Amino acid sequence: MPTTSPELLDRLAVLFAARDRDNMRPTIDAFLAVLAEHPDDPHVLYEVGGSYDTAGEEETAAGYYERALDAGLAGDTLRKCLLQHGSTLRNLERFDESLAVLDRARAAFPESESVRVWHALSLHAAGRSDGAVAELMELAADRIRTPDLLRYEAGLRGNAEYLRELDAAR
Repeated sequence: MPTTSPELLDRLAVLFAARDRDNMRPTIDAFLAVLAEHPDDPHVLYEVGGSYDTAGEEETAAGYYERALDAGLAGDTLRKCLLQHGSTLRNLERFDESLAVLDRARAAFPESESVRVWHALSLHAAGRSDGAVAELMELAADRIRTPDLLRYEAGLRGNAEYLRELDAAR
């Protein structure tokens, strides 16, 4: 599979930096023009999807994210695409699909705080609040290393496990 050139990645970064979140049409059009030149490039497909996502056009975004994933994203762009695709599927109320995508992201990027937070959000949206709170409690235990919280780390982890078990039992 071809690698996206550094020049193309730079071009995409310039377009992304120039976006206006309140008026995404120029950005969408700019990314679509790049896509016409590079129709199978995974990074371009990802950026087109992200632009539609920011514009609130989740159905369209989901298709581009799927194409980008199929085209072979890797590294941090894969992490971002999985997270955004999972979030988009959640917004479309496709909760099982959202969780499957975010489970894939968690497996590939276990240290990513953003993936864990969005996974918790999708659990909550799917009506699995026990699992969502467990996820966030574990994230807090793993990442908030203050004396105040460390004092209660065992309790925090124990309660997270209890909530995870409740979630699994449903």
